[in-house]
Amino acid sequence: MKWNGWGYSDSKFLFNKKGQAEFTGKRYRLSGMVLPSLQDWFENTFGASVNHKSPPALNASAVPPASLNEAFVEDLKATGIPFSHEAEDRVFRAHGHCLHEIFALREGKKFERVPDMVVWPNCHNDVVKIVELACKHNVCLIPYGGGTSVTSALECPPEETRCIVSLDTSQMLNESGYCTGHEPDSMEFSSLGGWVATRASGMKKNVYGNIEDLVIHIKVVTPRGVIEKSCQGPRMSTGPDIHHFILGSEGTLGVVTEVTMKIRPIPEYQKYGSVVFPNFEAGVACLREVAKQRCAPASIRLMDNEQFQFGHALKPQVSSIFTNFVEGLKKFYITKFKGFDPHQLVVATLLFEGDRERVLQHEKQVYDIAATFGGLAAGEDNGQRGYILTFVIAYLRDLGMDYYVVAESFETSVPWDRVLDLCRNVKERINRECKERGVQFQPLTSCRVTQTYDAGACVYFYFAFNYRGLADPVHTYERVEHAAREEILANGGSLSHHHGVGKLRKEWMKESISSLGVGMLQSVKDYVDPDNIFGNRNLL
Repeated sequence: MKWNGWGYSDSKFLFNKKGQAEFTGKRYRLSGMVLPSLQDWFENTFGASVNHKSPPALNASAVPPASLNEAFVEDLKATGIPFSHEAEDRVFRAHGHCLHEIFALREGKKFERVPDMVVWPNCHNDVVKIVELACKHNVCLIPYGGGTSVTSALECPPEETRCIVSLDTSQMLNESGYCTGHEPDSMEFSSLGGWVATRASGMKKNVYGNIEDLVIHIKVVTPRGVIEKSCQGPRMSTGPDIHHFILGSEGTLGVVTEVTMKIRPIPEYQKYGSVVFPNFEAGVACLREVAKQRCAPASIRLMDNEQFQFGHALKPQVSSIFTNFVEGLKKFYITKFKGFDPHQLVVATLLFEGDRERVLQHEKQVYDIAATFGGLAAGEDNGQRGYILTFVIAYLRDLGMDYYVVAESFETSVPWDRVLDLCRNVKERINRECKERGVQFQPLTSCRVTQTYDAGACVYFYFAFNYRGLADPVHTYERVEHAAREEILANGGSLSHHHGVGKLRKEWMKESISSLGVGMLQSVKDYVDPDNIFGNRNLL
């Protein structure tokens, strides 16, 4: 794993000696492929230069020395549970993947606070022992799953004076070989406990559901003891569901050690697809109708024109003259014969799965709906490529930062009747804020409508700009994102659809759930964890 970026060390985007972009490694469908259009798109979009800026090595001197609770350490040794207080282990678990966190690593900046040690439990009983010792010695615990948080949830509170222990649950995973259908973008690196603790959502939720729909039973170790239901029945009418205290609790109440989930047979048949629409309005109207008729495929995602252009830049080099010819015909048909404006058209990518006959019927229904909104079928290849790119898209931020471009994504959920206004207004607000804060080159702002519901949809925003000439690019970005979040809330969007709150967005919690709602959450926290052993200070 990279210590200063996303994913595996052998997998990254780079510009090779021939000046061509490529994706290294052997882990992904895109690995080893040349991307002939990416450099031109990158330079033209951001005004960036490909004079490479190498990231520094880990600056061990920037890591504050461990402040250990020796009595806790001695008792922990007696349990045989592995632990470490090496600088690299501590730094790796001191952050998630917010822009400011990765930027600080790459710039070798001094860390204000990191965990003082890391422990690796192997089972539920190990966690019980660790929590008991933490309570005995007044040690602060911060649960760590896959490290993919984008809400500052893993950052150590700088005001915390106790010994901070990162409780790494990565050694508690069991591989069973079944399909749950839960596939978040970060599924390679995130953990099941993390999905529960952040109330996660996946790309195939239309068929399989969100994490709260998949969970049957949860076991959680808290300072007061273990929380779990008495049975694993599919539904219980026994007051408020205690699972919903745990789902979305973000490591503030305890450690999720065991989860029982629904499983499904691996689908018999999968089929990708894509639809091109003349404009974003038509695409949103189609997705709304698909949701209304409750016929959404496993995954349906609508990219605006900016994302379409970006996706086109990531198209691999084609070796076949015939393929080039066919692609040219498709482009000619859409833009010339059908009259679609290349600077307005948008694309929806589709993934159907299930038994073959039902998939084919389902596919016809969705394409028929799309046609009523001016949509044209754009082929399986585009749909498959769009879906696969999901798992490598996060690697692109590392490439951008090599060339003075910062980038980030954030999401919300919004009612259908506000999708268009929200997308337009947030983009305009971002552009206006960037200009006011001295960003010299036009920023890239784009959005994608993803998971659909009866009443609305999840909307993802992507935002990037060239930060050359800015004294503090991270501060500039954070102020722009703050303004964007204010605009989202003003336009009827939620604080978060699935990323969670962490420390990054907790200033808006009172606005989102009311003062009384915050008081209810605080009361649960005070009862379950009266000494604030789980002291990451997320949510509240």
